Amino acid sequence: MPLSFKSLCDFTNIAAKLPNADEGARAQALARQGNLTKPQGSLGRLEDLAVFMAGWRGTPRPKIARAQALIFAGNHGICAQGVNPFPQEVTAQMVANFKAGGAAINQLCRVNGADLHVVPLELDRPTADFTAHAAMTETEVLAALRAGVDAVDIAADVLILGEMGIGNSTVAAALCASIFGGEAGAWVGAGTGADAAGQARKVAAIEAGLSRHNAPKGMDALVAFGGREQAALCGAVLAARAKSIPVVLDGFICTAAVAPLFSVSPTFLDHCLIGHRSAEKGHRKLLAQLNKTAILEMDMRLGEGSGAALALGVLRSALACHNGMATFGEAGVSDG
Repeated sequence: MPLSFKSLCDFTNIAAKLPNADEGARAQALARQGNLTKPQGSLGRLEDLAVFMAGWRGTPRPKIARAQALIFAGNHGICAQGVNPFPQEVTAQMVANFKAGGAAINQLCRVNGADLHVVPLELDRPTADFTAHAAMTETEVLAALRAGVDAVDIAADVLILGEMGIGNSTVAAALCASIFGGEAGAWVGAGTGADAAGQARKVAAIEAGLSRHNAPKGMDALVAFGGREQAALCGAVLAARAKSIPVVLDGFICTAAVAPLFSVSPTFLDHCLIGHRSAEKGHRKLLAQLNKTAILEMDMRLGEGSGAALALGVLRSALACHNGMATFGEAGVSDG
């Protein structure tokens, strides 16, 4: 389906127009799982992942011929509040590292078979400090959303999403506190290594932002608190859904980025998997709100799509078993 939006108000109506999983393909995949040479359910979530992929790719025996990994990068005005121990120049430096192949995500994409693309978003123009102003205008949010849409390879069989942006763990916590409520401190963690004083500054900044902006929900939360990379992640999730491409989200920051979509309609994220549960403390709370279970739990909190890329290997394994195993009839094995 074509994906178009002229204002953030359009998102209320978009959800009902997006494609859903193919229930016929899903049922056929489930039936195949029941006939493979193993006790039913013995491969646990690998079986669920194969059926999930079948439904969204519209075939009972889905394959991953092309996996795309996208990292969106942005800078944030909230860094003026001293919420991060690293300077904003690190965002551009890490983008250069990604492009040179020197980051963890490069290695994980290589070994798990994903094509990595890095999309820096106006790194020389940080968003506004949300304690004093809205982080972005609606026009800026829409531009970043479209950048996310345009970055998606519509020929991909699965999309891996990640982010980079100094200060964006504070943005993630602010989005969660605004959309789901609760004390700001319940959503705040160390991020890139903030000590107790740094975390206290995060909490204070978020509380000031919530007071100033009156805790907006839905896409308005992106205007108040978001960064360009958060909006771009939402755009990429939408573009993938329009083409029935399953998405694997990374950890806390990446998952929080798409919470505004969930706030508009929980169905926006039906095609999304969570690659791993981050060690960042807000992620467990966030996954409970989204009613999603992560594929992996590895005590990771790096960001940059690393947990999602690692989970791609599990997803490939699930499909290898689903497609490559013999049925009881094919193997001449009695099924009882």
